Amino acid sequence: MTSTIWTEKYRPSTFDEVKGQQEVVEKVKAFVSTGNMPHLLFSGPAGVGKTTLSLVIAKQLFGENWRQNVLELNASDERGIDVVRVKVKDFARTKAIGDVPFKVIYLDESDALTKEAQQALRRTMENYTKTCRFILSCNYSSKIIDPIQSRCAMFRFKPLAEQDIFAMIDKLASAEGLTVSEEAKQALFEVCSGDCRRLENVMQSCAVINSNLDAELVYSMASVAKPKEVKELLGIAVKGEFLEARKKLLALMLDYGLSGLDVIKQIQKEIWNLELDDRRKVELVDKCGEVEFRMVEGSDEYIQLESFLAFVVLVGSR
Repeated sequence: MTSTIWTEKYRPSTFDEVKGQQEVVEKVKAFVSTGNMPHLLFSGPAGVGKTTLSLVIAKQLFGENWRQNVLELNASDERGIDVVRVKVKDFARTKAIGDVPFKVIYLDESDALTKEAQQALRRTMENYTKTCRFILSCNYSSKIIDPIQSRCAMFRFKPLAEQDIFAMIDKLASAEGLTVSEEAKQALFEVCSGDCRRLENVMQSCAVINSNLDAELVYSMASVAKPKEVKELLGIAVKGEFLEARKKLLALMLDYGLSGLDVIKQIQKEIWNLELDDRRKVELVDKCGEVEFRMVEGSDEYIQLESFLAFVVLVGSR
């Protein structure tokens, strides 16, 4: 067992190693094989391979010289117009080392760039197309201004499917000498919700404690309540036992160290597994949204969760 973070240790270096984004990978692979690549915009949730695929592109294009030909910036750290005017422009105007006629600028979290910086970036993308290609990565493509979107080939990344997550678990378990039970695999899939980076971090945390991973260990390391316990909590409230449900809620929050937002998100997932008609399930989901909004706005989390349980009791009594 090494002290290296697994997200770096097991980061793919070829297209074949990238999991779960086969459609995107095939198209990007075609760009790289011809050496004729447009500006790219990668959009999708966290931990699904946007940065990884960008680095694979760089390694496949430039080989050993990839570090000299790639500028990697995180726009959430450096989001002002000066970054685009100075760092990006200075790098973009110089010629690439090697056979490839252009350099690559990878701009991570580009939806965090200010509107002014995006306008400056638009001009830079236009002026330096002979010597530079941009790969922009973002969680929300709607926050990227239209002129930039129209200059890029856009690719939308999806959360990893169950079979891809399971394949990743098997690969990590084999490489690190871990034993992972079927229940633990299912728990890891539920905990990471298609986020491969979260999967690797949770597995590494568990591996430090025990090389035999079970569902109990996964849930405790991920600070997530077991789905069956959340379902139990809702079932008690549906039966009208408010005080018992309230006690169970407090125990869940204290045992797992959960915030109110964590709890309401897990509750929302488990509502669909309750034995209620669809109309009442929809009412409960609607109430979840209201409670989550109030928490974000600063209301007391425990009071809001109690009010939700009271609403579940009312819905269950109809």
